[in-house]
Formats: sequence, structure tokens, C-alpha cells
Amino acid sequence: MVFLLRSPEPAVTTVDVHAAKDLLGSGHRYLDVRSAEEFSKGHPEGAVNVPYLFFTPEGRLKNAEFLDQVSKIFGKDDAIVVGCASGVRSIQATTDLLNAGFKNTKNFGGGFAAWAEKGFAVKVPQAGL
Repeated sequence: MVFLLRSPEPAVTTVDVHAAKDLLGSGHRYLDVRSAEEFSKGHPEGAVNVPYLFFTPEGRLKNAEFLDQVSKIFGKDDAIVVGCASGVRSIQATTDLLNAGFKNTKNFGGGFAAWAEKGFAVKVPQAGL
């Protein structure tokens, strides 16, 4: 008899909006996995955008280059808070990052919607910049 052992999925730590703000104030970096269009409408100061999904006429398509793109910006030991619009894409992205060996990565539950709702500072890029 052959048994195939599958390693368990890494446990995703999800933080709320207040914890996310505190982490960002203490050295964590913000990875925004929303689309470029969503990101251009506003994001926390210092956020880096790498879309996790693309919205196409055929539906949502996972960014096949996501892990490679993130690896060019962040090291596997960097402290990262992953956020999206509400926390759905970010939990998927966080799981993928943890599986790829990113050790200090947390999901931001509530996402940018919670950030904006609390009135925390939002950077809105100027057109043409």
C-alpha cells in the first residue's frame, strides 16, 4: 500500500484594519493585490501594486506571473501585509505567498474598503504621473 502525504496548507494570519495600520507603522510593507485600475483610485501610502487577478471579458483570470512579480519586489523574509478591496483576493494571494516560502506575510481582512471607511490616509495618484 502507498500513502501519499500532503503537507498541510500554511495557516493564514488575518489582521483587521487597526492591526494592519499598526503593522504598516512598524515596518511592514503593504502589497495591494487589486487591479491596477482599482489601485489608481486610491491606496494606503507606500503600497505596492501587484494584481492577483485580472478582470477579463471571459471572467477573472489569475495573474500567472504573480509570484515572480512579487519576488522581484519583496524578499521571502520581508514583513508584508497583503490587501485587496475586501479581503477575498488577498487571502488567496497570502496563501500562495506562504506556500512559496514568504514567511512573514499577513492577510488584511476588510481590505481597502475598511481602510477608507475608517478614514485612514489614502494616496490618490495624480493623472499622468
